[in-house]
Amino acid sequence: MNVRKALKQDASKLLELIEHKAEFDRSMKGFNGKISTTKEKIERTLFGEYPFAHALLLEVDGNVEGFALFHYRYSSFRGEPSIWLDDLLIMGEHRSKGYGAKLMYALKTEAEKSLISHISWTASPYNTKAHDFYKKLGAEVERMDAQRPYFRWAMYD
Repeated sequence: MNVRKALKQDASKLLELIEHKAEFDRSMKGFNGKISTTKEKIERTLFGEYPFAHALLLEVDGNVEGFALFHYRYSSFRGEPSIWLDDLLIMGEHRSKGYGAKLMYALKTEAEKSLISHISWTASPYNTKAHDFYKKLGAEVERMDAQRPYFRWAMYD
């Protein structure tokens, strides 16, 4: 098992993972639309002159089996950066083997290197298994939007 930063040549694999994530989110009633990204958009927006987001890839036996896609945010009031985790996915047959935690801890390492105050994200109200997983990592529900939890994983107090 290995976690690494995604490279431009991973754009096709990222598109495939995003498609799987959309399917998973539809099954959890967290997304009901169509994706409109393309390999070219991913290459331009993640690996161009101004990357708007970043991705970590989880490899198992040399095959990419998961990813975390995130971007940086900045609070002018706090004077601190944070990370918004947009996508986290471990392919089905590799779930519940500790790989999600490895990917999250790799993201935490990235956050600590950048002196990030916290990582935030949301999850489908129906994905209670994920809610429990995030809480075990040490994340807290920062707020609720109706039934949808918004998580916050503090990097320091």
